[in-house]
Amino acid sequence: MAKAIMIQGTMSNAGKSVIAAGLCRIFHQDGYRVAPFKSQNMALNSFITKEGLEMGRAQVMQAEAAGVEPTVAMNPILLKPTNEIGSQVIVNGEVLGTMNARDYFKRKRDLIPDIRKAYHSLEEQYDIIVIEGAGSPAEINLKQDDIVNMGMAKLADAPVLLVGDIDRGGVFAQLYGTVALLEEEERARIKGLIINKFRGDKTILDPGVEMLEELTGIPVVGVAPYLQVSLEDEDSLSERLDGVQSIGLIDIAVIRLPRISNFTDFNVFESIDGVTVRYVKTPQELGHPDVIILPGTKNTMRDLLWMRQNGLEALILKAQRAGTAVFGICGGYQMLGRSISDPDGVEEGGEVRGMGLLDTRTVFEAEKARTRVTGRIIAAEVSSNDCRPGERESLATALAGLSVTGYEIHMGRTTLGPEARPFTEIEDTITGARWQEGAWHGNICGTYVHGIFDSEEVAAGLVHALARVKGVEEQLGSAVDFAAFKETQYDLLAAGLREHLDMKRIYEILGCEM
Repeated sequence: MAKAIMIQGTMSNAGKSVIAAGLCRIFHQDGYRVAPFKSQNMALNSFITKEGLEMGRAQVMQAEAAGVEPTVAMNPILLKPTNEIGSQVIVNGEVLGTMNARDYFKRKRDLIPDIRKAYHSLEEQYDIIVIEGAGSPAEINLKQDDIVNMGMAKLADAPVLLVGDIDRGGVFAQLYGTVALLEEEERARIKGLIINKFRGDKTILDPGVEMLEELTGIPVVGVAPYLQVSLEDEDSLSERLDGVQSIGLIDIAVIRLPRISNFTDFNVFESIDGVTVRYVKTPQELGHPDVIILPGTKNTMRDLLWMRQNGLEALILKAQRAGTAVFGICGGYQMLGRSISDPDGVEEGGEVRGMGLLDTRTVFEAEKARTRVTGRIIAAEVSSNDCRPGERESLATALAGLSVTGYEIHMGRTTLGPEARPFTEIEDTITGARWQEGAWHGNICGTYVHGIFDSEEVAAGLVHALARVKGVEEQLGSAVDFAAFKETQYDLLAAGLREHLDMKRIYEILGCEM
């Protein structure tokens, strides 16, 4: 039977996901079979497993760190917010329905058997399970029927490490206040405190650490520094979505939609020297990028209207007419077309006008498309009508013939008009079905395939095509093997935590030999 340890935080974005990933890597390096687990995840960054089931990307990242294939048992409940008060509820990788918060809280106890079954399936396969909590265990208004923090710790009989974020200030109050608000039985489960994201001289912190240990009776098992590692982020609290100070040789502007999803699609570009990825949410921030990317979103219609109302749509259309490339993925691809219809009220109901950059029309359907795919980009040879003055080649043509791997998660079906041509030819890796998808015209491309840029060839092809037009290709760094790059980041994370956490104490808490 597997041993378990749980990472809880004093607040959202305290660093639970990263600490959990680092421990997964350390235990893996030390020869243990280890799996991550989070009973309930609320995030718009999701992933499709090889069985065609949907789960949160945070547990995918942790599974990669642990050296194992991600499975939906590692995240049995995923909540994907659709608006300010409601979420799509996904259980065991399948859509249960869309519920407002009150209705979900009434029903969540009914999901405990699903959580228990998923957890026990991991117990039978692994030596160690690293469990991640959500938010804070001291959210006293939500403690009744808790299934993700202390309720989960009790279900798994897991000791808890509580993480506080010193970078946002008040870390001693965070940790002490959280412990103080817990019930006696819950406090007894906390076996160690971790101060996370520390910058500076630790000796200055030592008196506070000693006082914290005296007040809580719980040892501080580490002060983790602000580690400079590049890992996938769980949700829109990600710091990578904040503005950048400088612009590189190639400037990629990703529109930061209010309900942006799967922005992990663009992490690969950050590893290429000379490339800047900026997340833009106002017209003033757009500037003059080399390519504008419209990312995925959980509410395509509402986010398109948001762009229309705040002026970003008009500015993107103006930039495109001046020669800027535009690339849409999933919901962003749907926005590029002539219209989006929602006859069954999947999102907003009714119909909205699209941006009109591609001759496509999208109709939402109740059933979600959800699969892993592989294939190639099939953009035909460019004609003179596909290039604007001064352009050397169409963006789509520069990518033609390159291999594609990734996954689809979307609610709509898109049809092409006579002025649009399919962008990729893909195969469902689960069923073997083949079809053409996406669309392109000139320097405008759209696809449903998430993860398309994780391929070194596709990422490099996009960047170098832009660089050729700009005349800076020779100055640009080469693309990296993104999978290998991520492996180095997991190793760097593990090395940093080994240095600053008391791993001997953590192994004792876990009940395993170091």
